[in-house]
Amino acid sequence: MSQRSVHGFRGALSCAFALFLAGPALASESEAPSLGIAALAVARPPLPAAPVYPQTRRDDVVETLFGLPVADPYRWLEKDARDDAEVADWVAREDDAARAYLAALPGRDILRARMAALFDHPRSGLPKKAGAQYFYTRNSGLQNQAPLYVRAGLAGTERLLLDPNGFSPDGTRALAQWEPSIDGRHLVYAVQAAGSDWRTLHILDVETGRTLDERLGAVKFSTIAWRHDGRGFFYARFDGRDGAAAQQEALADQRIYFHALGTPQAQDRLIFATPERGALRHDVRVTDDGRWLLIRSLRGTDERAELTLLSLTHPSAAPFRLVAGFATRWAYVGSLGDRLLFRTDAGAPQGRIVTVDPARPRARPRSLVAEQARELVGASLVGERLILAYLDGDGVSAELADLAGRSLGPVPLPGLGTAAGFAGRGGDPETFFRFSDFTTPESIYRLDVATGELMLFAQPDLPFDPADFLTERLFATSKDGTRVPLYLVRRKDVAAAGQPAPTLLYGYGGFNHPITPRFSPTQLAWVEQGGTLAMASLRGGGEFGRAWHEAGSGAYKQNVFDDFIAVAEYLKAQGYTGADQLAIEGRSNGGLLVGAVVNQRPDLFAAALPTVGVMDMLRFDRFTAGRYWIGDYGDPSQEADFRNLLAYSPYHNIAGGRDYPAILVSTGDSDDRVVPAHSFKYAAALQHADLGVRPRLLRVDRDAGHGPGKSIGRMIDEAADLYSFIAYWTGLRIDAK
Repeated sequence: MSQRSVHGFRGALSCAFALFLAGPALASESEAPSLGIAALAVARPPLPAAPVYPQTRRDDVVETLFGLPVADPYRWLEKDARDDAEVADWVAREDDAARAYLAALPGRDILRARMAALFDHPRSGLPKKAGAQYFYTRNSGLQNQAPLYVRAGLAGTERLLLDPNGFSPDGTRALAQWEPSIDGRHLVYAVQAAGSDWRTLHILDVETGRTLDERLGAVKFSTIAWRHDGRGFFYARFDGRDGAAAQQEALADQRIYFHALGTPQAQDRLIFATPERGALRHDVRVTDDGRWLLIRSLRGTDERAELTLLSLTHPSAAPFRLVAGFATRWAYVGSLGDRLLFRTDAGAPQGRIVTVDPARPRARPRSLVAEQARELVGASLVGERLILAYLDGDGVSAELADLAGRSLGPVPLPGLGTAAGFAGRGGDPETFFRFSDFTTPESIYRLDVATGELMLFAQPDLPFDPADFLTERLFATSKDGTRVPLYLVRRKDVAAAGQPAPTLLYGYGGFNHPITPRFSPTQLAWVEQGGTLAMASLRGGGEFGRAWHEAGSGAYKQNVFDDFIAVAEYLKAQGYTGADQLAIEGRSNGGLLVGAVVNQRPDLFAAALPTVGVMDMLRFDRFTAGRYWIGDYGDPSQEADFRNLLAYSPYHNIAGGRDYPAILVSTGDSDDRVVPAHSFKYAAALQHADLGVRPRLLRVDRDAGHGPGKSIGRMIDEAADLYSFIAYWTGLRIDAK
């Protein structure tokens, strides 16, 4: 899961990675502006009566698992609402009740309008270079989906290549991914419907802009790798799977195929499969020299992988295993002569760059960049340089190295914040990256690694002044003494006032995913109104390397919840927020976090926003991509893991007889990553229990999934509902500015 939407699928860091460069303050220290402090110590306006929750059937489903009886009265809600009339009716009544309540919230329309204004600026994606052409997305502001453009050369005339806003009138069909051929003559693009992770691949003739007749289905979690001759590409699919029918089913037997241009999918050639190990997923790369197909097989969401090579210059040669087993991490970096470069922790727990000779696969890898005391977390080969990312103290630093592995100094960056991208090819010194922080939207930069020249490729016009805000780095102390970093973002006048303010605390804490300074128009709207935004870097995430991640995984997952609770207690003890002014938010794995800490410490929070969360920890592995998460959570079929999961599972640990915060549970009915049954069952259990007078609502987006592909309009609608809900329950008054 990503911070916003993904569940652990981070991508190959060999070709693109994020750099998190943080200082003690990321905002100017100029004098605070005179903006009235409307947020502090205000009385809440009256609301309509609390909603009457729909009647929800409770069944006598009890299983004995490892000697323990485990009740599951809402298992019937695991059925797909799009196919089951009873579940569909229940979902409709729940959603109607929630939306009626949310529509009456004071200031909601003001907040929505401001969020729309903060989105309303041009935003460009990272360019991909193919041949002499540059491909990139650009949203003019409030377009539901970002169109794809191409230009010939950096100074060439921009040409609209593909507008996904024409895919569907309501913006529910999206351009999910795209990859140009090496020569730039063709482009594969994937369309997703209703937010599903299932994709349909299409092929575009770049010169004419015409989409060819081929349609490739049953595609999910697939990379795309073009042959260098442009005659076709490699991709992954699940045979016999249909997106709607397979929403709930556990994924199995992903296979790699080759598609030749101009042929139907039925003629695609099977390249690689592991039917005897159906839980594996595979990504695929063509090496930079075009000689090899590299298949990386993974059991979960980290980079522990087996590597298989297939010769593309000798098609009759059989594939051979380059790395067996899943004990070490491997990420492809590039080609150097007749050798392949990898980032790995094999023989080097902190990571190193090694070279491998495919002609001598049994020979030991040779070290090119030796292991250091800091952890190597990313690498790419661009031109005649390596770009290396290291965890260094409280963040990530990046440096350049030559092809002998010698350091050439730091990567030039425009400031302190988060930089991501850095894809490139050997021989071409050009790379692009995006840069942002909490109060600055993303700008796109071009870096020439040979000269160090940094050029601005795209920069948004801002409808606000970043100098009005202050970002601080602070530390809380967790239950076991671990220092837990957090970022605090406020208006400067709110900070200068020194009074407790309504605060939104966001966390994730899983899948080695880092919380870094990134711009969010919806969160900035909260801060503009006088609220405080706190972002916690919890164990389980990727902020401090493998040890930090593993300290919040599996049997140690409780550390994540302890960290989040410690940050909440710190914010109150230090006077940043008051007794009834703290709301929490998390998405996906972060939704699990919110559900768990609400059960453990409901007294700490005024409101909670668990969104698309993993709420039933005993059955998560039975649906869609859930089996890929066992590495982070543990295996419910193993007794030790089962007992640990049961101890914190949000659905199973709701305790009546205590006052809970106001809770708005959110999901999408087409979410086939974290299936909506998690949220359905959790919300039903909340509404059944005696938890006090504050509401427990379920908001369900129709024809929406886990997050990727959601239209801008729907993103704004959702955020306006969520943040006006917590504004009311934390006492933040929303005013038109």
